[in-house]
Amino acid sequence: MDSIWLNDTEPPRFPTLDGNKDTDILIIGGGIAGILCAYKLKNAGADCILAEAAEICGGITKNTTAKITLGHGLIYDKMIKRFGEHRARLYAEAQLRACVEYARLCQKIECGYEKADSYVYSLDSREKIEREVAALNRIGVKAELSSAAELPFDVAGSVRVMDQAQFHPLTFLYAIAKDLPVYEHTKVTELMPNRAVTNRGEIRFKKLIVATHFPILNKHGRYPLKLYQHRSYVIALKGAKAVSGMYVDESDKGLSFRTYGDLLLLGGGGHRTGKTGGCWQELEGFAKKYYKNAEIVAKWATQDCMTLDSIPYIGQYSKSTPNVFVATGFNKWGMTNAMVAADILCDLVRGKQNRYAEVFSPSRTMLRPQLAVNAFDSVVGLLTPTAPRCPHLGCALKYNRAEHSWDCPCHGSRFTEDGELIDNPATDDHKSIGK
Repeated sequence: MDSIWLNDTEPPRFPTLDGNKDTDILIIGGGIAGILCAYKLKNAGADCILAEAAEICGGITKNTTAKITLGHGLIYDKMIKRFGEHRARLYAEAQLRACVEYARLCQKIECGYEKADSYVYSLDSREKIEREVAALNRIGVKAELSSAAELPFDVAGSVRVMDQAQFHPLTFLYAIAKDLPVYEHTKVTELMPNRAVTNRGEIRFKKLIVATHFPILNKHGRYPLKLYQHRSYVIALKGAKAVSGMYVDESDKGLSFRTYGDLLLLGGGGHRTGKTGGCWQELEGFAKKYYKNAEIVAKWATQDCMTLDSIPYIGQYSKSTPNVFVATGFNKWGMTNAMVAADILCDLVRGKQNRYAEVFSPSRTMLRPQLAVNAFDSVVGLLTPTAPRCPHLGCALKYNRAEHSWDCPCHGSRFTEDGELIDNPATDDHKSIGK
């Protein structure tokens, strides 16, 4: 099944590049980050082109649960301890600005935008919740303790942030994308300084934004070490008791809840890509226990790039590439972080300062515990003596029985049983699978 967002939307269609083009700013990737970058740049009067290998919003973006909130798990207490109060405040301020911008844009777009309180709950630690509430209040975000009484089970406590929002992501993005300079089915096959070779021509540019979910330039920025990918699953339930808020467990293996229309969207079953996890079976089992009369009308999965320190990489791609920029590692919170990325990159590519750029800089330190985990998994994947291998960097692929795909446990590339590419960083189909 596909996500519910595809059921009632008609996407705009865009031409395929045929020949050569010149532009000041080339954006590669037609998901939410790329579209918002193009939208902001065009409205700022910049000359830009967006190139999408398939069709806009056809990858990770269509599989979101579309929560617009600064409540990104229990991160602010940890952020204050790691980076200090000032940086934590800037991170929260950037997210709040993103929420405000969505509210402004959605006034003119019928996209199911509605205010909803955000809850991050813990099943076993009220102390964690109390620390997070204190941290948020300390940096100027109004938050409070809550019992999360709408949930069908008891929790130790939850962090409540009021006046956040949820919406229909594709209706919103299709509306703002329709007049943008987009080329679909225009795959960039080679990148050189100030020149991108595509399947149907070349695009010459002065500045480049890579918004391809997982960055595609392996030679710069050390992104295969700085990122890993995480899969999570969603089922849409009809006949289940609705919730008025948006809920997420503070644990990576917990559940999330939101309502859309007469459907309850239940998320969870997550695991690192290429590993095993609860998948849809975990969600279906939960639904049978707590929503016995509900019907599963849709189910889908998504994949998120996770950073070393829970903060996205937004800014200059690497120190050695001054005219190349990136937006990646949204850590499951792509709605607000994509808007933050558009805000920062719209300034940086035009040579302007941005108040939040330092917080999200891709060149910040890599010395975090997650680095050792990523490096270990990469070494194991490279040394595992099995086939098939991932064409990205040669790791052994693992078969995903739940989704009937071949997945890379190192960097998250995924392929169908016939070898067709599903998720990057690999850029081409696997020629030996299914042969």
